[in-house]
Amino acid sequence: MVAAYGNAVELIWERPEPRGRTVVPVDRGRIVAAAVALADAEGLSGLSMRKVGAELQVSPMRLYGYVATKDELLDLMVDAVYDEIVAGLGDSPEWEEALLAIAVTTRDSALRHEWFVELIGGRPHLGPNALMVMESTAAALARALGPDGADRVMAALGVFNAYLVGAVRNEVTEVRVSRESGTDEAQWQASVGAYLGRRLATGRYPTMERILKGKPESDPAGTFAEEVAIIVRGVTHSG
Repeated sequence: MVAAYGNAVELIWERPEPRGRTVVPVDRGRIVAAAVALADAEGLSGLSMRKVGAELQVSPMRLYGYVATKDELLDLMVDAVYDEIVAGLGDSPEWEEALLAIAVTTRDSALRHEWFVELIGGRPHLGPNALMVMESTAAALARALGPDGADRVMAALGVFNAYLVGAVRNEVTEVRVSRESGTDEAQWQASVGAYLGRRLATGRYPTMERILKGKPESDPAGTFAEEVAIIVRGVTHSG
């Protein structure tokens, strides 16, 4: 895992920041905050070291004293979002509540920072806040599985994270598509309602007909919480 990031002593997390007094104060915190704001407004495609430098009123070359590459900047930005997730976790002693809090705060952060979903689910993130979220998730799953299920924690962690990443990616994508097309979910459902009605009337989809007829008004947050509960029950089941 560490090998994918190169020599550990060169990681951004342990490399000290440059020192020295300058006319315009710059540090990694300011750089990351400016980059996050830019990505929130313009997406990752609108992010560049030049634009970050312009926001901070310094040259792009000045930034490379603090982050060696754009990839390092992206790593720092991701960990800044994980910092928000950590702040929203609280200290629940109940593992069910802890796992739900992790899922909900991750979803909320992804909806605030849509670019975040483009950077999760690939290589592992090793920043201190990302590791804290991983630790909290693994600890909750370990409590759920108990000492007899210690060998299942890694698999449970993989399943839980796979669902979480996939779910937030799908929802953020839907939000983007709706915004770009100018059509919200209610409008989309109305536009395809007649077609679905005709297909269901054929009797070929009885299970889907039963599910859709009993489906309540759209509640993305509620649906997400229900799905998390199903995943949690599945990965912690002792049978």
